[in-house]
Amino acid sequence: MRVGCTGGIGSGKSSVCALLAAHGARIIDVDKISRSLTALGGPAFPLVLDSFGEAILTSEGAIDRAALARIVFSDRDRLRELETIIHPLVNHELLREVANEDGAGIVVIDHPLLVETNARDLLELDGVLVVDAPVDFVIERLVEHRQMSREDVEARIAAQCPREDRLRAADFILMNMGTFEELTIMADRAWQWIETLQA
Repeated sequence: MRVGCTGGIGSGKSSVCALLAAHGARIIDVDKISRSLTALGGPAFPLVLDSFGEAILTSEGAIDRAALARIVFSDRDRLRELETIIHPLVNHELLREVANEDGAGIVVIDHPLLVETNARDLLELDGVLVVDAPVDFVIERLVEHRQMSREDVEARIAAQCPREDRLRAADFILMNMGTFEELTIMADRAWQWIETLQA
């Protein structure tokens, strides 16, 4: 059983995945895969460095993700350049991890770009869960809780696929606009939906 979980920045999808893990789901975190690939010594590291130069490095020689984000989220061409490097490597590793989880019961793939990369077909998903919240709500959440600037948040949202496209791709939508207790209840309902996919 493979279920994709996606959502825009600040939607709370990682929190939802953690709650699903508490029900027994095995979680594959695509952001974690991406970070490992771009880490010092990772296969994507020299490719990113070659394209973006030493200005994106920290004093320790690792990629400064914040500096790289400032570049790509202000320039769509540079974002596509980065995606051309990263996406094939991520997909290769993701397919390997999914194959390793065969027979593990319910596997939830935490994938921020599930819709953008057509990962539903790639991963042969049984269902797609979208965690969602209105854009204005997300902006306020990120400005208040992550101390991001409004301009930075808006740039990142603009770089994602339209919210409407993500919602159209959903088999189950979880609206995350309340308390953690309310989110827990909704994650329980999402788990009940996932279990129906096994019927």
